[in-house]
Amino acid sequence: MESFEKSKCLPLSIPLVVHPGSRKILGFRVASMPAKGPLAAVSRKKYGPRVDHRGRLTSDLFDELRAYIHPKATVTTDQNPKYPGWLKPHFKDATHIAVKGRRGCVVGQGELKKIGFDPLFDLNHTCAMIRANINRLVRRTWCTTKRADRLAAHLSIFVQYHNTVLTKPIPA
Repeated sequence: MESFEKSKCLPLSIPLVVHPGSRKILGFRVASMPAKGPLAAVSRKKYGPRVDHRGRLTSDLFDELRAYIHPKATVTTDQNPKYPGWLKPHFKDATHIAVKGRRGCVVGQGELKKIGFDPLFDLNHTCAMIRANINRLVRRTWCTTKRADRLAAHLSIFVQYHNTVLTKPIPA
């Protein structure tokens, strides 16, 4: 998941691990990353080069979750080429499935994909719930994140509420 602090020229990455089926959020981090696309040059000119903390914080997240995730688990992600390198050191025996993300075919019906079943539905639905419930993450808003650590604190509160109130218990 991605957001920004202060300006779209200062993007943030939110690595998120979601349990399939229950949609429980197992962990997250908030990491700075360099701007990309048309804003990259504007960002470098205005704010200077931005440090990319995604790899280190994702590694920290996987270290924390290693005690709770089966070593031979199946991990499903989108096709970001960085995921295999981030996963392998922590989950050597896990099966990594990279699937191509697709858009919904009808506006307002994101779960109805042209391909039928969406293997990333649980993750995408959870991210949509986070955006809908945390005002600073709504894409067009004047309530923006000013500090990444405050976004992390806000997400921690939401994760507790999401995992205890909004979702059903994980079956044993």
